[in-house]
Amino acid sequence: MPRTANDITLQQLRYFIEVAAEGSISAAADILYVAQPTLSAAMKDLEARVGRALLVRSARGVVLTTDGVEFLGYARQVVEQVALLEQRYVGRPPSRRLLGVSTQHYSFAVEAFVRMVEATDAGEYEFSLRETRTWDIIEDVRTLRSEVGILYRNTFNQNVIGKLLRDAGLAFHPLFIAEPHIFVARGNPLASRARATLDDLADLPRLTFDQGANNSFYLAEEILSTLSSKREIRVSDRATIFNLMTGLDGYTISTGIISDDLDPAIVAVPLDVDERIEIGWIAHASIPLTEQAQRYLAEVRAVVSGFGVAVLG
Repeated sequence: MPRTANDITLQQLRYFIEVAAEGSISAAADILYVAQPTLSAAMKDLEARVGRALLVRSARGVVLTTDGVEFLGYARQVVEQVALLEQRYVGRPPSRRLLGVSTQHYSFAVEAFVRMVEATDAGEYEFSLRETRTWDIIEDVRTLRSEVGILYRNTFNQNVIGKLLRDAGLAFHPLFIAEPHIFVARGNPLASRARATLDDLADLPRLTFDQGANNSFYLAEEILSTLSSKREIRVSDRATIFNLMTGLDGYTISTGIISDDLDPAIVAVPLDVDERIEIGWIAHASIPLTEQAQRYLAEVRAVVSGFGVAVLG
């Protein structure tokens, strides 16, 4: 069947994905080995065919419009499915795999990412894993810098998190419910306890992940964020927080799921509080996940199940 004037080509979709990834038509042109005027014309033609603006152009480069973000999600779907068809029926080698994940600081998310990378059959891939702040996770997924985000909600923050997600066109999908635990170094006196109480923590440094300019109680990565503490230290990465647990006998509150392979010096102790932590993944509500994202979430479920935790979906 002949192509009509309004048909979108696979090449245009591939070009658009690269422009979105680079944030620059000139940079994308260099990677694609095409002339910048050719690529610029291809993007204008694509927008004309779609009938709406996909890119905002400036001297600093390009950014996606709201329509462009949604279009990018579908473009990735189409290009990935074509690659799978070619691999299966034309005998071409596996194509370059793409996936971005943004997450709060959970070792199970990292372990699942490691498993996904080890299991990939692609000769080439470009994966990204960002352990970052709650607000940035939502922004990463909204703008499709990452396809999937992983974060928590509970009765305290769920209304605020829910509104932020709705405003961004995102949906929360529960993965599992966790009982709160404290993470402490193996040498901490609380490490051998069957359970810990809030009174046990009163004189220990509380370690929390810094949320930057959006340092709201509702965006904190840890539950009980409004609880006062005589000693508090904010950090920006998981390695630092674990070092401070060892060096200062500090603690943080999390899910209780921790990998002995990735974090052998840290133990989880149940915290005696009437709270629950709901961990889930977020993505665009109207955009189906790529095959690679589904593979990653399958590995997350497998890792969590390995700790004896019931997976919700």
